Order: sequence, then structure tokens, then C-alpha cells
Amino acid sequence: MNRLVASAIVVVGLLAFATGGVQSEPRPSADETARFLAGMPLPEDSPLAKAYQDASAKQHRAHFDAAFDKFEKTQKTPIRAWVSANLPEHQPVMYYLFGGPDFLYADAFFPNAKTYVLVGLEPVGQVPDLTKLPAWTVAQSLRSLQGSLRSILSVSYFITKQMKEELNTGAVSGTLPILYVFLARTGKTIQDVSYVYLDETGTLQPGDGARARTSARGVKIEFSEGGDERKVLYYFSANLGDERGRNVFLEYLKTFGQGDSMIKSASYMLHRSYFSQSRSFLLAYSKVLVEDDSGVPVAYFDPTKWKLQPFGAYLGPLNIFLEENVYQLKLAQLYQKGQPKRLEFGIGYQFRAAESNLLLAIKTGDVPETTATIPNANSRQTEADNTYARQQPPPRPDRQRDDRYWDDPFRRDGPPPPPFPFFLFGPR
Repeated sequence: MNRLVASAIVVVGLLAFATGGVQSEPRPSADETARFLAGMPLPEDSPLAKAYQDASAKQHRAHFDAAFDKFEKTQKTPIRAWVSANLPEHQPVMYYLFGGPDFLYADAFFPNAKTYVLVGLEPVGQVPDLTKLPAWTVAQSLRSLQGSLRSILSVSYFITKQMKEELNTGAVSGTLPILYVFLARTGKTIQDVSYVYLDETGTLQPGDGARARTSARGVKIEFSEGGDERKVLYYFSANLGDERGRNVFLEYLKTFGQGDSMIKSASYMLHRSYFSQSRSFLLAYSKVLVEDDSGVPVAYFDPTKWKLQPFGAYLGPLNIFLEENVYQLKLAQLYQKGQPKRLEFGIGYQFRAAESNLLLAIKTGDVPETTATIPNANSRQTEADNTYARQQPPPRPDRQRDDRYWDDPFRRDGPPPPPFPFFLFGPR
């Protein structure tokens, strides 16, 4: 009888273990993980509370506190003042093509958007349960985050090569940890995180983060701020180059409707003939477009539909760009005639405030969404492809000092074969 009782107890114990009767350690929430990676305070009962007291975590907090405090004073505060003085009422959706995971500046310029759509080259990556990682792995991940954000916190844009080296080899990888940091540091509370992808028809589907063959993989992050209603941030790793027929990803973006857009430090992609579909999308679906000179060339803006206001100073591209024929004579003329207002912050490749340029383009003509089309890549582009000047200014020796911050994927990987640079912007 005793043996039977003992056997029954063993069986019941095994069943309890198999069915979850034995409680495992709680997993930190996405918001707690984001706050830890951002060096922000955690709840006392957080599963990450112990790791938060580690020496590497304390150093990380001090590093980010100093870096983001400087960003707040030198960038965010003057940007918000500029926004308040110059931007009209925001649209519900904000597009940031070629911006990568730069939610930091998306939020600074468009704080009232309800939906943010960010697009870049880098994969989404992953943020695993940090409580399951060795302490040295967590410490290494924090150092990698510091390195990957060094350039955007100091010169306003990501250095792609640096970001790839820091965050693509390790347990914490890709753009997701960067998005976590920016959301936490801008006062957001993450409510839900899910992987997504576009199927062959361009329909958004739930995903698992795997690199399946698809035109776009991404992540959807729902967040709130100060108890307000939920907002949504999408980040997609997607093809923005021209495709035969229609670009499936750009067709999907059209479902969001008219929005506000921003372009900065975009490698002058929108000056190239094989990004005509992305350029046309921005012109058709942007109510407001804020950009530096690496964005849509001025010659493409129809003066009957757009009001253009220059800010700062247009000194031409850095010497390293001169051979790319991206100097804009029309933009230089606009700055000469348009009485540009002073910028109190630096932006783009010319990151010093006195040397930065910013163009505010506000659509004045009504363009119904049903008639706003994106051209077929096989059709002849006649509107403005050859109208902006190829005339280049002489090299400026004093500008060479900035060239060390430039990270051009075309220079690194070699020039893409026009007109379809799939190897850079296609699925990876």
C-alpha cells in the first residue's frame, strides 16, 4: 500500500511538472526589457531588477543618461520649437523612408502622429529574454548598443557599417533593440510587440521573425505615452528600389493614405533614376515633407502644388559626394531667393547647425488618393529626371573634415547595376 501511495505521489508530481504545476521564473515584459536596454528605472519586482544592479548596467545608465541629456538640450528641444513655429497640424500617419530605426527624430519632428512607418536596410533582429543570458552576454549587448547609437546621438544619423558591426553578431541583434531604446528614452510605454511580413500579394501577415522570402519583413510595436491612446510603430526591412511593374511594398504603404514624411541622410537615393517609385510615392502621399538635400530634389516639386520654405544654409554636398552629381542648382537658387530662416540645430550630413539645410515642403494642391499613382519602372520618366542641375561647385577643403562620418553602402559594396539594385534593398 505504501508503495502504491508513493508511486501515486511521484506520478502526480510528474504530471504537475509537465502541465506547468512547477512555476518558472517570470519573463520580463517588452517594456521592462526596453527600459533596461535604455538604462531607465525598472519596477522593484521586475525580473531584470538584479541585472539592473550589475556594474555594466550602471555604467550603461550613466553613458546613456549623458548622451540623451545632450540630445534633449541640443536637438530635441530646438527641434520641437521649430515644429511648433513652422509645421501645420500633423497627419495621423508619418512616413520615414530610408530612415532605418530612427524613431528618435521621427518622434522629435512628428510627436502627434498616431502611426509611424519606418523603412530601412537592416533586419528587425531579436531581443531574447535577457534573464536567460549570461551576465557577460548582457554586458556585451549593452556595449554594442552604445556603439551602434554613438553616431546618431552625436551627428544625427546612423552609420550603417558601424550599426551592422555592433548589433548583427550576438544574442541581441538588429534594429529591434534600438527601437526599444528610443521608445523608452522618449517616454513611451510598450504595450505589445509582434513580427509581421508582406506576402506575395502585398498583404500584411503575422510573422515569427524568420527570414522567409518576402518583399518586406518587419515588426509592429504598439505603445502609449502618459496614459494616452495606443499608437503604432512599424519598422520594415524592405525594397525601396524600382521594380518591374509595381513595387509591392510601396503599394502596401498606399493603404495608410496621405501622411507626413521626413527624409534625412538618405544617401541621395532619391536623386537616382532607379528610385523613381519611392520618389513618386513621397510626392503623391505626403501632405508635409521635411527633408535635407539628400531627399527629393527640388526640381520634382510642382510649384502649383507645393509651398517650399528653406531653413539653414545650403553649402552643397560634402566633397565625397561631388562625383555623384547631387549638387542642386535649383536648391541653391531657392536659398538665395527664399530668405531662409536660421536653424538652431544640426541635421543631416552637414550636422553642424550653421552648415545644415532643411526644406519644409507643404502641399497646397488637392491630390485625391485615388489618382495619386506611382509610375511603372518600365515607363519613361519625363517629369524632372534631367531637370535638376549636374553643375558642381568646386571642392571645399574645409568640408573634408566631415567626410569621415560618411558611410555610403554603394561605395562599400560597389555601385548597383541600374535600374534594379535588388541585392541591396531586396530580401536578405
